[in-house]
Amino acid sequence: MDLGLRGKRAFVAGSSRGLGFAIAQILMQEGCQVAINGRDEARLREAESALRRLGGASARVTAISGDVALPDVPARLLPRAAEALGGLDLLVTNTGGPPAGAFADLTEQAWREATEALLLAHVRLVRAALPFLLSSPAASVLAVTSYSVKQPIPHLVLSNSVRSATVTLMKTLALELGPQGIRFNAILPGWTKTERVEALLAARARLNGTTPAREREKIEAQIPLGRMAEPEEFARAAVFLLSPAASYITGASLVVGGGIYKGTC
Repeated sequence: MDLGLRGKRAFVAGSSRGLGFAIAQILMQEGCQVAINGRDEARLREAESALRRLGGASARVTAISGDVALPDVPARLLPRAAEALGGLDLLVTNTGGPPAGAFADLTEQAWREATEALLLAHVRLVRAALPFLLSSPAASVLAVTSYSVKQPIPHLVLSNSVRSATVTLMKTLALELGPQGIRFNAILPGWTKTERVEALLAARARLNGTTPAREREKIEAQIPLGRMAEPEEFARAAVFLLSPAASYITGASLVVGGGIYKGTC
């Protein structure tokens, strides 16, 4: 299937590694011009070099550093991305996950930081991108959240709680800005082989007195497909939702979790 992405211009937040990097890679392979982003300059440059190697002579990648969880950063990054790319068609709002912990152990500051990163960063990214998206004939926004918004994950109360607001934000924006031609969707990854998941497995192992390998086995036993996802498997679903091939899908929340979510809607 031709996804209709050739020549489209995309900004992918939090794409120096993990799920964001995988999305940027698939977008590039589909012919997009991609602006990648991360707060660690050295890691971001490594990601840029890796994408250029993967894409060869046709790779169109721009690296723009900045921590999108900081209040003033999205308003600076998006105009730079639009200038570098000659406009903007696609926006991926994606931020790092908050620390694991039980409710009783989390401070009010931890809640504030989670709200900044998991909700307000998405708000600010959309606000900063909106003037450019309104000029695109194929504007699409995708928020990366977690399947925890549908099925809470133990010891991830920050993620379970705050990410739910971001999914509702995407649904509301789909209703509000659909008449202006902009699609908004959310994608809800399950357990995927990333550095973030390795850190969560280590935290679970410390809590339960086991090993990360044992914690992985326990999680995979709950997944009908019997394994965690590769980042590229998640990214292909994300890129489809972003693409003109999904032109009549908006306001959706897609779980990419190998069947771990047991609900019916």
